[in-house]
Amino acid sequence: SEAIVFALTLVGDPGDEVIVPEPFYTNYAGFAVQAGLVVVPVTCRLTEGFRLPAAMEIESRITNRTRALLVCSPCNPTGHVLTATEWDELRDLAIRHDLFLLSDEVYREFVYDGAKPTSVLAIRGLGDRAVMLDSISKRYSVCGARVGCLVTRNREVLDGALRLGQARLCPPTMEQMAAMKAIHASPSYLEGVVDEYRRRRDAIFEELESIPGTRALKPEGAFYAMVRLPVDDADHFCRWLLSDFSMEGETVMLAPGGGFYATPGLGRDEVRIAYVLNVPTLRKSMGLLRRALEVYPRRETTA
Repeated sequence: SEAIVFALTLVGDPGDEVIVPEPFYTNYAGFAVQAGLVVVPVTCRLTEGFRLPAAMEIESRITNRTRALLVCSPCNPTGHVLTATEWDELRDLAIRHDLFLLSDEVYREFVYDGAKPTSVLAIRGLGDRAVMLDSISKRYSVCGARVGCLVTRNREVLDGALRLGQARLCPPTMEQMAAMKAIHASPSYLEGVVDEYRRRRDAIFEELESIPGTRALKPEGAFYAMVRLPVDDADHFCRWLLSDFSMEGETVMLAPGGGFYATPGLGRDEVRIAYVLNVPTLRKSMGLLRRALEVYPRRETTA
């Protein structure tokens, strides 16, 4: 998180803009505010596989205040993995308009079904416009350990990041020591982790297929899915699940989709599911969701 804040602080001045495909990791909006930048969204749609819109549409958002493009692949919250064509289009836009390309790669190893993740540092031609942002938190399941990194060939950005880092005064020493061990783990560790998340994803989607009115795309990466529900207001539905619904003393918690969009009104009938529990618990959770939708008083019956 702090690496993202550092990057946004360094690539622009207060009032400058960063273009971000939506839906996006909610905290990007707060990080941009902290850095004094304005988030300019470009919408990716479930009906189009949450792929990036045409380069022309992204380019139409570029102004004389645009300083960077910020992407996440595999994506939180959609699970989309950027294709080689999408990376090429982003590179061409960055070069043509002299922009930084910031890449959040915290889920880089979490890919399924033959998808091939690409690091922004491997994109030919970007040179010192590329900034990679990463963390140990996901791949080693240590979300409370605040150890991340900012990697770039841009000497000015590195110098600025070093100064910002020095101003933080105190590193998380114990977590850094743990990270030094973790990064040398056997490749079999990550293979096992990714295989487990694939099983969880498949279990979720097996259950979703039996819930009338839902619509979702099986993610290619990360461990989230954006799901369209037959409800009139997902925010209300998520609150209702916690305040009014119970089956045998249990309920399920979801993240309302609207919080992942910067464009008002989008995501109103979507939720994000995080498949971070074991398979039996996930299947039970989907059973709770199925029953909740059956009795929800504001269900969209024509969905």
